[in-house]
Amino acid sequence: MTLSGSEIRNQFIDFFVDRCNHTAVPSSPVIPHDDPTLLFTNAGMNQFKDVFLAQGSRPFSRAVDTQKCIRAGGKHNDLEDVGRDTYHHTFFEMLGNWSFGDYFKAEAIEWAWELFTEVWGLDKSRLYVTVFEGDKKDELDADIEAENLWKEKTDIDPTHITRWGRKDNFWEMGESGPCGPCSEIHYDCTPDKTGGHLVNMDDPNVIELWNLVFIQFNRGDDGKLTPLPNQHVDTGLGFERIVRVLQNKTSNYDTDLWTPIFTSIQVITGSTTYQGSDNDPIDVAYRVIADHIRCLTVALSDGGRPGAAGREFVLRRILRRAARHAHQTLGVEGPMLYKLVPSVVETLGETFPEIAEKSSHISEIIKDEEESFLKTLDRGLELFDEAVKDGNGQSIDANIAFTLHDTFGFPIDLTEVMAEERNLTVDREGYEKLMAVARETSRATSSTDQKMQLPPDVLGSLQTLQVHPTKDGDKYLRRSGRAQIKAIWNGRELTDIANDLCVHGIILDQTPFYAEAGGQVGDTGHLITDHHTGELKTGGSQFNVLETHAQGDYVLHIGRVVSGELRCNDQVTATVHNSNRIATEANHTATHLLNHALRAILGEDVQQKGSLVDHDKLRFDFSHTHAMKDEEIEFVQQLVNKSINADLIVDAKEVSLQKAKEICGVRAVFGEQYPDPVRVVSIGATVNDLLDDPTNTDWHDCSVEFCGGTHLPSCSAAGQFVIVHEQSLASGVRRILALTGVAAEAAYEAGESLLERISKASSLSGDTLLQEFDELSQLVDELTLSQPNRHASKKALAMLHEKAKSARKKAASSRKDGVLAQAKEIAESSDEIVVASIDGGDKETMLSALDAVRSKLKGSAVMLFTAHKDDGKVTIVAGVDKSLIAKGLKAGDWVREAAKVCGGGGGGRPDTAQAGGKDPEKIPDAMSAAREFAEKAMA
Repeated sequence: MTLSGSEIRNQFIDFFVDRCNHTAVPSSPVIPHDDPTLLFTNAGMNQFKDVFLAQGSRPFSRAVDTQKCIRAGGKHNDLEDVGRDTYHHTFFEMLGNWSFGDYFKAEAIEWAWELFTEVWGLDKSRLYVTVFEGDKKDELDADIEAENLWKEKTDIDPTHITRWGRKDNFWEMGESGPCGPCSEIHYDCTPDKTGGHLVNMDDPNVIELWNLVFIQFNRGDDGKLTPLPNQHVDTGLGFERIVRVLQNKTSNYDTDLWTPIFTSIQVITGSTTYQGSDNDPIDVAYRVIADHIRCLTVALSDGGRPGAAGREFVLRRILRRAARHAHQTLGVEGPMLYKLVPSVVETLGETFPEIAEKSSHISEIIKDEEESFLKTLDRGLELFDEAVKDGNGQSIDANIAFTLHDTFGFPIDLTEVMAEERNLTVDREGYEKLMAVARETSRATSSTDQKMQLPPDVLGSLQTLQVHPTKDGDKYLRRSGRAQIKAIWNGRELTDIANDLCVHGIILDQTPFYAEAGGQVGDTGHLITDHHTGELKTGGSQFNVLETHAQGDYVLHIGRVVSGELRCNDQVTATVHNSNRIATEANHTATHLLNHALRAILGEDVQQKGSLVDHDKLRFDFSHTHAMKDEEIEFVQQLVNKSINADLIVDAKEVSLQKAKEICGVRAVFGEQYPDPVRVVSIGATVNDLLDDPTNTDWHDCSVEFCGGTHLPSCSAAGQFVIVHEQSLASGVRRILALTGVAAEAAYEAGESLLERISKASSLSGDTLLQEFDELSQLVDELTLSQPNRHASKKALAMLHEKAKSARKKAASSRKDGVLAQAKEIAESSDEIVVASIDGGDKETMLSALDAVRSKLKGSAVMLFTAHKDDGKVTIVAGVDKSLIAKGLKAGDWVREAAKVCGGGGGGRPDTAQAGGKDPEKIPDAMSAAREFAEKAMA
């Protein structure tokens, strides 16, 4: 009986657990969040890298797993080969068994042979083994030990053991680190078992199945090898390949791992079934799409996302390659890749449950990305086709490749694949030059913030000029104060004068302005010279501060001169925009209350991942595995508003970092570097109270954080707090957008008012109900509401929708009856050419009206016009009897001529056609033109 892929995977795990006393461990994610050196997890050893480097340990010395791997970028990149052959994949599973200083070569070889030949019954005469032949450069002898063990521990044909060099049989983690010889097991798939000479020749008929790596050396930074004190075993068996062999297939894609996906592709696209051809474009498309959707589904389930750089761009490339095949080769019009996610869940969801758990989220991401690409795909393909037609017959011009990338979103490798399909190349060198110019231009046109940053040499010049660091200690206490201008920066150089010609950065000796830091935006305000008196400009000057940033030890006030000019050494009054500062403080204090409330409702494991606080809103990112429920959001809002209504004290004080860390319940952002001393902000108790009794567990009821930002003196000034959005930011990270003060009150009142209006709408009927339902449906998306109110409104609208749908159906039926009544009157005509207008029609009812008139007026030509009441557009339908077609009048030409007069176009068959127009006022003129055209055509 043929084993299924699932049974083969389970038998591998069970063999090493039951027979060989290994511990089964789960796969690590394919997105290596803790290893920035990797684009994707590309081998089973990645999750044990720290053990091999002696930087970590595990509570077991033997392990077995099936590891999710992606090879699509970087050193290991199989992306270009996918679809072209039968065995390359971007995503694949690597079955592996491991020894950490436990067993070594003898057991690894003996167990591999036992599993292959005794458990799975592979034909021994088809198995070939390679061992390391040695290397003179590294003064390494041949791995005679492994060769002898194969001869002693197994009954393999000795002539099937061959020696190979370091390229094939010496494994290294990188330029330095643990390494060692390896022994590979290959399988001869040729019908007559004559493929021994094809070992290591990258031939699909003789494939490498299992690599046994014996880690016994360490390569130092000097390149020299030294023996390791502990020897390890790292093996990798290609799951898709062993399934192919055990199911006796000629291709990995012919196994049951792919059948559900291929079936879904065929059902969704309506294409011919997969035939397994190497070169047929449809079969290539099947393989590319199936492989890529597996890769995308797995990557997104582990926190990946298509984007513009790094691994995110690799995922975007993969998705767009698949989308191009679906659209161009299989003829799919709209997005379809997302519809394949359930078939991936069917094949992988049991082994990797995170795929099933996140399938809806994965589908949404893929659909959004696919829709975005499809908006430009057709135009890009047209440009490519034109380039092929007008080109030199050898290559695609660099400018075309760049335009396809820059304007239409075609990754360069996709353009190269398309070119190769036409036996063309791409001017890659020219393309890279254009990309370099574009990157330089992008840097040159960067944002004001980037332009206004002080380069290191300018910071050095300020010190040389003895410009002392800006004193900003009073920023927490006052909003205005006297200061002297010490330096002026215009984005290019230090200057003595600031005028209204460009943005400038002003450095003062002291300032009440808060410089952007810790997620809180910098203050806005103005600087006024002493001789500027309010609205009366008596030669005085004003500089509006738009942003405030810390640059080294200096505070840079970025903005524009609005009157006069400012000079170095001028005395100014520096004034912070008070209402903006207060609103920002309200949002910052509310952010602390929100952080505390989230832990109370969702659990202590909630960690802050980032925040943004300005005068309009607050944004808070936090760790959480799934979307918050409406009731959880309500509870959080209630807790925050409870603290606001209780007018809890807000206290802040600088404390030594060590003492601050001892306070019970204190919160800090993971990975953030804090100064010593650090500023502690406490809500609900004074900092002195905390320090007097730091281990008091009552402090868990207070919000206590390390924070350098500005805050309200007490909570009541925040007014009110509402959460307007809670959404996913990344895998395991959620984002909340919230409001305080007047904006929060407005959002709350708008929500209550909307719910009341929806409730009243339920008593309406007919056209009044339809109009109200459409307006409410638009408002629920447009208004700023608390998220619970938005969801409640949508639920209430959903209940109202059935009533509105029924009313819409009745109205449509009534309109159709009215249109057909008019058609009946028109059918009373005895003219050969009938041109008439109908009130209240639409595309569907106009076609019904046309049929009704033509059924009564045999041997005639009929054209009907209507103006839509909803959008003011025009619909024109026409029908011509065969006898009149013979005289020269064709419906397609006729309707096209009439539509021109109304500013539109259309066409169709000689007997039936339709068109549209934009100008209903031109209908009488179009009707006259239609009659004239018909008469001339039949003359």
